[in-house]
Amino acid sequence: MRTHSRRALLGAGIAVVGSGLPAARALGAFGPGPHSGTDGSDPAPGSPRDTPDDYVSPDGPEVAETERKRNPGPVREFTMTATPARIDLGGRTVDTWAYGDELPGRTLRATAGETLALTLANHLPQSTSVHWHGLALRNDMDGVPTLTQRPIMPGASFPYRFAIPHPGTYWLHPHSRVQQDRGLYAPLIVDDPKEPLSYDTEWVVVFDDWVDGVDGSTPDGVLAELNRGMGGMSGHGGMHGDEDRAAGDQGAPAANGAAPVAGGPSRILTGSHSALLGGDAGDVDYPYHLINGRIAEDPHSFRAKPGDRIRIRFLNAGADTAYRVALGGHMMTVTHADGFPVEHAETEALLLGMGERYDVLVTAKDGVFPLTALAEGKKHAAQAVLRTGSGRAPGASVRPKELDGKLLSAYRLRAAESVRAVARRPDRTVELNLTGSMQKFDWAINGRQYTPSHRNPIRAGERVRLAIRNHTRMWHPVHIHGHHFALPNGGPRKDSAIVLPGRSLDVEFDADNPGLWMVHCHNVYHSESGMMTVLGYRKG
Repeated sequence: MRTHSRRALLGAGIAVVGSGLPAARALGAFGPGPHSGTDGSDPAPGSPRDTPDDYVSPDGPEVAETERKRNPGPVREFTMTATPARIDLGGRTVDTWAYGDELPGRTLRATAGETLALTLANHLPQSTSVHWHGLALRNDMDGVPTLTQRPIMPGASFPYRFAIPHPGTYWLHPHSRVQQDRGLYAPLIVDDPKEPLSYDTEWVVVFDDWVDGVDGSTPDGVLAELNRGMGGMSGHGGMHGDEDRAAGDQGAPAANGAAPVAGGPSRILTGSHSALLGGDAGDVDYPYHLINGRIAEDPHSFRAKPGDRIRIRFLNAGADTAYRVALGGHMMTVTHADGFPVEHAETEALLLGMGERYDVLVTAKDGVFPLTALAEGKKHAAQAVLRTGSGRAPGASVRPKELDGKLLSAYRLRAAESVRAVARRPDRTVELNLTGSMQKFDWAINGRQYTPSHRNPIRAGERVRLAIRNHTRMWHPVHIHGHHFALPNGGPRKDSAIVLPGRSLDVEFDADNPGLWMVHCHNVYHSESGMMTVLGYRKG
């Protein structure tokens, strides 16, 4: 159970050590050549003047200088192992991959201004990586194989080390194939040394959709079925083919030694619908939905005293599911979105797309209450229990009335004044047209499927507008690496945002973190089918 007292000690030792980075990563081999679109201020993409040398390398001096200016503080050290594991989901045991033997992986905690140092040991049969979702960290630590680092080969390890500039609720997961749809994820909580909120206890609540190890299913098999069953590409195996070649493991087993296409029932979802999501709710029919690794029939029980003020950090680690979340009998006060403070707003329910996080405050009532995460448009739900007194736990089928009450989305929130973007005319607009269809499963950005060599050029110091246009009939949670964009009209600072089918969204960010950064749909099956691209900082 992910619960922490405000008085609890942080879970890892601090070692004051030198701030030098591990030896040479030699990343210059990645990114053989940019071919991206641009505005009139730069050479035409693919022209003789547009070469890899025109772009900041993930391990370049510009990246090192930006990290130096962050003034990295004391080091908080962790170790973690990615390994095959048998996990009990609450009466149903599955074979999967996880960080150690926990689901989610144990929560990492640090304080803003510190240096995080984590060594990942890879005991998997495939290469892997760690992406630090939501952190504006140095580029060579971002964890995207073939773009910012070499894949971590089976039996090898990698030392991640970077300054942590911002407090908030974050998480970590692989950026390798569809590994995120296994048990490879963990929360990362960055405490504010000047925390302005007052509360008695804290919960970290992680939602997930689960298919791995159930009746022979694996995420690799699901991806292959989607590609084959939708009539599109025939089993291309995901968009990390370059990673496979770089790692030399293109023949690696897809799941616990199984062939890439596993047996089991069909996992293609048909007939799902959500008005909140503009139509189709998702692609995958998950047999289970989890809160902190447990199914609704055997839920976690969070304990508190009546009157306790509780900070809940919600995190959607799912691969294909948005969750509508409510705590029966309670109102929630939203305080943060994707780690950054917002003007406090009361609500009965929240909608979280994949990768999104919200912090809320709740004053606990006396009794036993369901904490329900409805799999939006999929007719299933995850559940946990708040217990402050005696009484029978609610059944798995209970749906609190708050799920149909007042609902807040990111677009109805406003950034707190302390983090509100300063009004400024954008220096550059990057058009991101989301394209593709469920029938062909040919998801892409600007009609081009992902390749690490593709660049959308930007320059340090610019105010960049991302003009996101969803030309598809599906909703997409769009995520940016290494930055936080501002939603329009004083909206919150975020790194992930839902873009509904047929709709447009203009967001802006300041280009202050040099390197090569991904923008992609955080539906792992869409991104692995091609809906990813790269923002590349030009030199000079």
